Amino acid sequence: MMANPTQNGGAPLCITPVAEKSELDQFIRVQNLILGSDPAWIPPLLVERRMHLSAKNNPYFQHARWQAWIAWRGDRPVGRISAQIDTLHLERYGDATGFFGMLDAEDSAETFAALISTAEQWLRKQGMRRVRGPFSLSINEETGLLIDGFDTPPVFMMGHARPYYAERIEQCGYAKAQDMLAYMIAPDFEAPRIMQRLVAASAQRVRVRPLDRRHFDAEIALLRDIFNDAWAENWGFVPFTEAEFHELGQTLRFLLPENLIQIAEVDGEAAAFVVGLPNINEAIRDLGGQLFPFGWLKMLWRLKVRFPGSARVPLLGVRQKFQHTRLGPGLAFQVINAVRKELQRHGARQIELSWILEDNAGMRNIIESIGGRAYKRYRVYERQLDAR
Repeated sequence: MMANPTQNGGAPLCITPVAEKSELDQFIRVQNLILGSDPAWIPPLLVERRMHLSAKNNPYFQHARWQAWIAWRGDRPVGRISAQIDTLHLERYGDATGFFGMLDAEDSAETFAALISTAEQWLRKQGMRRVRGPFSLSINEETGLLIDGFDTPPVFMMGHARPYYAERIEQCGYAKAQDMLAYMIAPDFEAPRIMQRLVAASAQRVRVRPLDRRHFDAEIALLRDIFNDAWAENWGFVPFTEAEFHELGQTLRFLLPENLIQIAEVDGEAAAFVVGLPNINEAIRDLGGQLFPFGWLKMLWRLKVRFPGSARVPLLGVRQKFQHTRLGPGLAFQVINAVRKELQRHGARQIELSWILEDNAGMRNIIESIGGRAYKRYRVYERQLDAR
């Protein structure tokens, strides 16, 4: 796809598909070219990004297909985008919706329009009638565009953007589909009285315990079962497959002590869980995306010995049968309370809970009751695709 020459040195804009491994590496590096001068930006590890976009390593590609493109002005990359079609989403919703993601570009309406139009054209040719995003790559990975909270670094597996991205996307005809919030809390919060009463009332029935590493695979399967049940009615939900959660479990096994995964049982039945992660982004901030030759030693020491001063709770779920009972809020609070004690013991001074749907009033009330403040907002956009 070619566009007319612009005032940017007279260089025409060219959008090229990513097909070769070397092109994929270039695609990954474009993000740092666009965001690298932002003091809040933390480059992700290149090896992790390669694995994330590898059909061999990422089980997402067992049920999804994708294409990526790079925008060029002459020999200078100035943007990138991906488009994805997820068969699990289509089977669940039957709504002919495809997705875009991994969108980064120079501050140019022309560049954004060309990238988005290219992704839309690819989706349209494959029968999609609506497009939603950004997702990098799915709703179970990095979700939404940062639209508020640019002055602080992203925590692990959360996105970052330039303030102009939102305007450029909206200029292409996109409107808000859903907002997600990231909350920050201090781990030394005091339980509100209402939570203390709920916990006391259920003390005979509820037990909170750490993950049992002796039965790791079975425990990970249990967490997947709780998550897929707990989130099934939430906006945009697509279930984790067994392969995806197994892969996630292997990452957690490497990164976490078992006490950072807490499970609540009601009368012996596993009813809720939470996962707390050290903020890996804090440990890799000065590595420039490189693990070798010595970056991996720095990262491991910072994660295993020093432990970051910040952490994230990326996964939390309460089974549906308990969500609208008096036990529901208490279960959510108890697993959060258990993991925050362990994170505090490891030295964490700040904990991000993310992401939380804007309209999830119940969870937002619990978080705000323990001093959480919404400090970042992410937006998912969508628009209908006209037939061509």
